[in-house]
Amino acid sequence: MPPLLRPALLIALLGVAACDEVAVANDPVARAELRATKSCIAAVENETGVSGASINTTIPIIEVNQYIVNVPNAPYWTCITNDEGQAQTITQNQRG
Repeated sequence: MPPLLRPALLIALLGVAACDEVAVANDPVARAELRATKSCIAAVENETGVSGASINTTIPIIEVNQYIVNVPNAPYWTCITNDEGQAQTITQNQRG
């Protein structure tokens, strides 16, 4: 990668991340949800060593602070967060 392209790419990615935060700035519930999803994705990616994880929005969740995280070409994970949106427990599930 050319030396000047890397800083430009990093700035662009930070800008996109900041847009998420600004979009929910006046909604504390949405801010907590955003923190929780980011924390769960990061925890699962850290545990699996696989990037590209995402929150599953098709499996119904009835528990508060619980998220399903899809991992490319791997079983999905369940993530439980605390009320501040920090991942506390992650558990691998079997696809079925």
